[in-house]
Amino acid sequence: MTRFRGCIDIHAGQVKQIVGGTLKQDDTTHDSTTTENFVSTQPSSYYANLYKQNHVEGCHVIKLGSNPANDAAAKEACAAWPGHLQVGGGINIDNAIQWLDEYKASHVILTSALFTNNEFDWDKLKQVSAKVGKNRLIVDLSCRTVESGWAVAINKWQTITSTMITPEFLADVAQYCDEFLIHAADVEGLCRGIDETLVTKLGEWCPEGFAGKIVYAGGANSVDNLATVDRLSQGKVDLTYGSALDIFGGKLVKFADVVAWNQSQ
Repeated sequence: MTRFRGCIDIHAGQVKQIVGGTLKQDDTTHDSTTTENFVSTQPSSYYANLYKQNHVEGCHVIKLGSNPANDAAAKEACAAWPGHLQVGGGINIDNAIQWLDEYKASHVILTSALFTNNEFDWDKLKQVSAKVGKNRLIVDLSCRTVESGWAVAINKWQTITSTMITPEFLADVAQYCDEFLIHAADVEGLCRGIDETLVTKLGEWCPEGFAGKIVYAGGANSVDNLATVDRLSQGKVDLTYGSALDIFGGKLVKFADVVAWNQSQ
């Protein structure tokens, strides 16, 4: 059955909600192209504790850019709920173990580090899986819509690769990871509704044993989206909310309501 999953997106050291497609530069300098929907006055630990207190498991912390303040904020979140938060953004084979063992992330999330010259690198996937353990690795296959379906997008979702999300590709990658995180980058942060076709396909293409281990993000704008994702994916895909959620300044979805959904399930 579909569950609500939480997120903590960190940009320039602060918890934010941004329009995903506008993040074109790094955040070490002022970037006027990035559209911010919300900038929190609360530290990352506030949100980690909020998820902890409400038993929202499987939440992810995403560092957007290489600003050292992002690392500090992600570490603070993990310290607030050690062993329960997934961390992504700038994770690679060299620092993954540190995030897991020293900073106490439950999983590491890899995206761009699994590509070489914008091509999916199976050797890199196998190496990092062997190093950290299949059960502690999440592969982020965030994507953009192209004529033939959905192509994986890397480098802040600006580089559209030739790697397509297909049932065969998901099944092959699933041999080396514990979960998938899939942002629909074209609708991320817009609060205009989820990509229902993608959600349906993710349910159809869900590898064996991965029911409840695919997290979809992008466009959610109503608590009713949980029931929609549950129906379209046959309960195999989980859903995360961002800019629509009241804890991130949104006016469309109440955190209490999505927590109540999880409890009712």
